[in-house]
Amino acid sequence: MDYRLQRRLAAEIFGVGESRIWISPDPEHEEEISQAVTRRDIIALVKRGIIRIEPKKGNSRERWLKRHIQRRKGRRRGYGKRKGPATARADPKEQWIHRIRRMRRYLRWLRDHGVIDRSTYRRYYRLAKGGSFKSLSDLRRHMIEAGVLKEGGR
Repeated sequence: MDYRLQRRLAAEIFGVGESRIWISPDPEHEEEISQAVTRRDIIALVKRGIIRIEPKKGNSRERWLKRHIQRRKGRRRGYGKRKGPATARADPKEQWIHRIRRMRRYLRWLRDHGVIDRSTYRRYYRLAKGGSFKSLSDLRRHMIEAGVLKEGGR
């Protein structure tokens, strides 16, 4: 049977989409449903359970949760999953801040413990600020090669 009118009316009355209206497929109620053309008729059929409003469907979070737990463990984060440049994940400015602070802390420690004098400290401080060293290990390597530090690094 064609219950488009009844479906539309029920959806309008209860403020839901037409796809959420369930109409009984029982042939015994066929005549009754097709006779229902007013809002009052539709409400009576809903009360009797011949027409029902289906509950809202939602998306299951189960699969998302499993993936989320794995990502927290460090899985599913390889190169194949990454989009955009590396700078989208790690801010270059933040990286620079961490790098320069580490080098300056090390230089300060060397100066305070008498391993290097003030002028050497100042020279290497300026070089670090100018971006001459990629990392702390690069700074150490340079100082060892220049003969400022011994092989141990301290």
